[in-house]
Amino acid sequence: MTYAETLAHIYALGRFGIKPGLSRITPLLAALGNPQDSYAAVHVVGTNGKGSTASFLSSILSAGGYRTGLFTSPHLISFTERIRIDDAEVSEDEVATLAERVMAAAPADTTFFEIVTALAALYFAEKGVDIAVFEAGMGGRLDSTNVFNGMLCAITPVSLDHTDYLGGTLEEIATEKAGICKPGTPMLSARQHPDAERAICRVAVEIGSRLYRCGEDFQASWQQRRLRYRGIALTLDSLLPGLAGRYQADNAALALAAAELLGAAGFPVTRQAMKSGIEEARWPGRMELFPGAPRVLLDGAHNPAGAAALADSLREIPRDRLLLVAGVMGDKELAGILAPILPLVDRVFAVSPALERALPASVLASFCREAGVAAEEAGSVAEGIDMARAAAAPGDLVLVCGSLFTVGEARGILLSRPYQLFRG
Repeated sequence: MTYAETLAHIYALGRFGIKPGLSRITPLLAALGNPQDSYAAVHVVGTNGKGSTASFLSSILSAGGYRTGLFTSPHLISFTERIRIDDAEVSEDEVATLAERVMAAAPADTTFFEIVTALAALYFAEKGVDIAVFEAGMGGRLDSTNVFNGMLCAITPVSLDHTDYLGGTLEEIATEKAGICKPGTPMLSARQHPDAERAICRVAVEIGSRLYRCGEDFQASWQQRRLRYRGIALTLDSLLPGLAGRYQADNAALALAAAELLGAAGFPVTRQAMKSGIEEARWPGRMELFPGAPRVLLDGAHNPAGAAALADSLREIPRDRLLLVAGVMGDKELAGILAPILPLVDRVFAVSPALERALPASVLASFCREAGVAAEEAGSVAEGIDMARAAAAPGDLVLVCGSLFTVGEARGILLSRPYQLFRG
């Protein structure tokens, strides 16, 4: 099959929906010869900041001289973004070749995410990676990435998400996510809501793992525009993260602490590698600034916690006016996503991403007007960007946010690249 035919086939597996559990991925990997056993693995799990933390950590390990795999989801523009080695994406030809082998070995009801997880496992093995960083999908305990025998687990901030599958409370969700951590291996946790922290501490005790907590065992703080990291056993000063946003302080701290612990487990990295890894990390669609007049800022905030972090970072960006191009999904908490941001906004251009479950732009525009902000229905993401740019003065800032679908579509437009619509 060609690359396009391969994507069409595996995207069609979305019809099987979300089916938590390891009953399909385990025999699939066994049929492929258990490729995941040929390299070390690290788990990154949580709600917000998973991708940034995983990117920081993989960048540190690559800077330390290790051939490092990185598995993340979803993609913004291209499927190949999901699977990387030392920040180089898997090629389209390799996707087609490996996917054919994976699909031939897969049980009949294997899901999209399970196919992609197995594809990444096989690719990393055949490319001879030393260590791979795996961002969990929806959950943890029953997530297909749990099949990997992680050396340690980093838990980013946990908030309410996927309550139909993970539980209706923060404590239940945190328990599910922490369930990916392996007995006796180190656990690291970002700053958490007390309910989530209580669950994570309980899991650590139950599986006999040492828990390291941000703010207690390690932390990073801003000094002017640079970070100071006070770690488990070392201190690093004057770090300039490659990922913008004040909220990246804790993500960087989590990655640096993980690197410290990996050093004690057979993957030592120098202070210079830690510094270089933090400064060279890249993660598209998260506080990603496109220069020009006006500037365009993309951020994938799509839940209340992410929106609050975005609003905090926006206060640090000089501008005359803030023009918002917003598009959200109909099943998301609209008020929670927009409430932190709207007080900073001068004008809204409401859009509908090219997806059936997108909230109509008219509904979004009405919501913003009722909140006291000038808003208009702009139609598609492309039309919204055009209208915002036309209305902006050179010193204004155009912000695109509300959904990863919106940001992915916008990024494709800004880079003049084809946009592959799928988020599983």
